[in-house]
Amino acid sequence: MIEDRHEEKAIERSIDRKTAQKLLSYIKPYKMLFAFTVFLLLVTAGLQILGPFIIMIAIDQYITPGQLEGFLNIVLLFALVILLEFVIRYFQQYLTEILGQKIMYDMRMDIFDHIHRMPLSFFDRNPVGRIMTRVTTDVQTLNEMLSSGIVTLFGDIFMILGIMIIMLSINLRLSLITFSVLILLAIATFIFRSKVRVTFKIIRAKISAINSYLQEAISGMNTIKIFGREARSTMEFRKLNQDYLGAYLKTVFYYAVFYPIVTLISTMAIALIIWYGGGQVIRGVLTFGILVAFIQYIERFFHPISDLSEKFGILQEAIAASERIFNILETKPSITSPKNPVKVNKIKGDISFENVWFSYNGDDYVLKDINFKLGSGQSIAFVGATGSGKTSIINILNRFYDIQMGNILLDGVDIKDYALKDLRKHIGIVMQDVFLFSGSILDNIRLGDPSISKERVIEAAKYVNAHKFIEKLPQKYDQEIKERGKILSVGQKQLIAFARAIVFNPEVLLVLDEATSSIDSEIEALIQDALKKVMSARTTIIIAHRLSTIKNVDNIMVLSHGRILEQGTHSSLLASRGIYYKLYRYQYQLQE
Repeated sequence: MIEDRHEEKAIERSIDRKTAQKLLSYIKPYKMLFAFTVFLLLVTAGLQILGPFIIMIAIDQYITPGQLEGFLNIVLLFALVILLEFVIRYFQQYLTEILGQKIMYDMRMDIFDHIHRMPLSFFDRNPVGRIMTRVTTDVQTLNEMLSSGIVTLFGDIFMILGIMIIMLSINLRLSLITFSVLILLAIATFIFRSKVRVTFKIIRAKISAINSYLQEAISGMNTIKIFGREARSTMEFRKLNQDYLGAYLKTVFYYAVFYPIVTLISTMAIALIIWYGGGQVIRGVLTFGILVAFIQYIERFFHPISDLSEKFGILQEAIAASERIFNILETKPSITSPKNPVKVNKIKGDISFENVWFSYNGDDYVLKDINFKLGSGQSIAFVGATGSGKTSIINILNRFYDIQMGNILLDGVDIKDYALKDLRKHIGIVMQDVFLFSGSILDNIRLGDPSISKERVIEAAKYVNAHKFIEKLPQKYDQEIKERGKILSVGQKQLIAFARAIVFNPEVLLVLDEATSSIDSEIEALIQDALKKVMSARTTIIIAHRLSTIKNVDNIMVLSHGRILEQGTHSSLLASRGIYYKLYRYQYQLQE
């Protein structure tokens, strides 16, 4: 049991050192700014130490003996020290905040850039709220550490050491008696450190859970209201909120105990100074100026110690936050571009699946021994029940996930030999749930690419029948659409998705998951016409439950439990009276 504890502490120290090294890598680009802020802190601490020393001289050499000559000079010197301290502290705090903000900027950009490189499996495991916590709350915690912790830590340590040296140089015995209470402070600090470190890690986990639940609840507010789950949702959030409150109150308790202990120890030190030093003054062994200076020094001595305890809390919280941030940054993307990718400017669009096996989890394969070939400009459709593996075809062709066995070839080249950017550049997707970003319709069609002109966007919109409804909007193509394009109907969003496909002109088009569902007959007719146009001269894979939309494709494949059970044209599959025939008759009866 004891060995386990020692091992745990060793691991904890290792994590701290490792985390500290990574944090220092973010400070390195601003090392000159960091060094200058530390220098200003040291100067400020030196001026604070100088103040009581000047007061000691004023009392012993001018006030006590009644010496007026030169007294004004010592007063002006004291005033100058205070003024310099004010000016230097202003610049020090200003520069420290700039340093913190610059490092926060770099860290947020690194996290955001790293998230873009992660495969979809990463987002399957990490809720959006958790990732948002890393980019916002955790990074802000590190800023607090930089602005109020690690930089000012140097000033506090210098202050403590400086005061100790001055006190020892003024009177050795009085200093040793004063420092005798420090062992009590060391014990209190050790206990405080061990307790606070654990609670800060728990707090980080609780706030992450709150953010995740908030994101999920707000995104699904429509569903919550439809099914009357407001009370249930509130109850679940109350539980998460109570857990966070409980964890934070533990930290508050430790701070509430620790600060009075520091104050008590400081008071004990002053009492010792008055008891011993006062007696020495009465005996004429010690000057009154030294006694006053010692009292001031001990107050200034325990102030940075009290600050250090607060900064220690900030540091512990920052370490917990930084460990979470670096866990994301150290997570290597499981899907990457090859070191020497195949150079490609344009592709023909020949697709070949050879003995493809794919699983999201372990040996639970959702695609089993899939084989098919699709020539340039040809079209193929996949049909089957929910969970048969249709969507997975799209996911692995784009390398959102990698297959476990087999090969997928594009123009005779394994898709793993292409750079991810090049592969996906040549493959367009029309989703069922079209994602629209906050911004104008123009930018949503060209996805913010300024190289695509507005005229080209309008031409594409006209081609896929989207221009008519866009022109009816108050600001036409400059119409701002809010989150997820709520001002547009499902069919209008899908027409915009087709316009995107035309604008970016991919050689391979993937129409995913019921892209023509949930729309009225008029819009469906427009979409069917748009689909025929975008399929023209493009290799197309369609996944749809509406079998009436795929009558004219070159080949239809029926998937069941991850295997291809039937394939052929619409007419041949009906003639064979198999699974496709039953699906088609079932949908026909529903329509009737």
